[in-house]
Amino acid sequence: MKTFVTGATGFTGSHLVRQLLEQGHSVKALVRPNSNNKTRLSGLDIEFVEGDLTDLELLRSHLADIDWVFHTAAFVELGLVDDALMDRTNVDGTRTILEAAKSANLSKFVYCSTIGVYGDTQGQTIDETFQRTQKNFSSAYDRTKYTAQQLVNRAADQGLAAVSVMPSGIFGPDDPHFGPVIDNFIKGKLTVWAGGDRITGIVHVDDLVDAMIRAAEKSPPGEHYIISAGDLTTREMFAILGDAAGVAPPREIPPPVVRLSGNVLDVIGRLTGWNPPLSRERVHYIYERCVRVDGSKAKHRLSWQPRSVEQTLREIVAQKLSQSAFNPES
Repeated sequence: MKTFVTGATGFTGSHLVRQLLEQGHSVKALVRPNSNNKTRLSGLDIEFVEGDLTDLELLRSHLADIDWVFHTAAFVELGLVDDALMDRTNVDGTRTILEAAKSANLSKFVYCSTIGVYGDTQGQTIDETFQRTQKNFSSAYDRTKYTAQQLVNRAADQGLAAVSVMPSGIFGPDDPHFGPVIDNFIKGKLTVWAGGDRITGIVHVDDLVDAMIRAAEKSPPGEHYIISAGDLTTREMFAILGDAAGVAPPREIPPPVVRLSGNVLDVIGRLTGWNPPLSRERVHYIYERCVRVDGSKAKHRLSWQPRSVEQTLREIVAQKLSQSAFNPES
């Protein structure tokens, strides 16, 4: 198949590109002009399309001969972020690629969404039939991804062969978000942590992209698939990581200290234009927001067989330890 991938230089997108090539598909990869992340795709036999996700005519011209579109591009961040940039990427970019897709002869449009579109489930484990009950939004990311999902749903209702995958936390050895945390933990540099009871859903990035390709191959248009191998508390997660790495789990910081720190750093961040590692929004995600999901539909409908949560975590530790042994200065 001829495929077009947005966000191709990102974490999920780059893994998707590699799997598509391994399966014999051709790939056009949309990248920002002068992108510094092309190294993720170096040496691969793909066609780079330099341009902006909101350039409708550019997208139309490059989708003319495409079979599958995979839309993975997103601005993913919590805390004190540039709301306008997040809107432009997550909402305007999605609106534009959908508009371009409508005039193309696609057999499938696969959107990489997030379980966050379901809102805070307050600890209830939900499936794709769940209707969001949270009235407000926990973050700009929450709001923009929800809005983008509504655009995809509307396009599907209007006849676009769109399918949405909703991943939980995406993990892998090159994960730019939680990966550095695991690196520091393995090296003994992470001795304290906040929110041991926080629930974290996990899926290996390669299992996510496998599900996306299966959705392109097998799914009827308009379907939604939660992509999660399962969830666990961060306390349980560090216990598995620590056992695999031979490192003691970090001590948990008392919640009052975390909340106070978040309030103080939030003020400093707003005054200085800095996005601190802890803020009111992040504290909300640690202690107050709980999204739990069931990924059974993808397993049954797409014959998706992901790694278990424990296998995912142990593989990541093994790969990182192997890399450290090969490059002691890393």
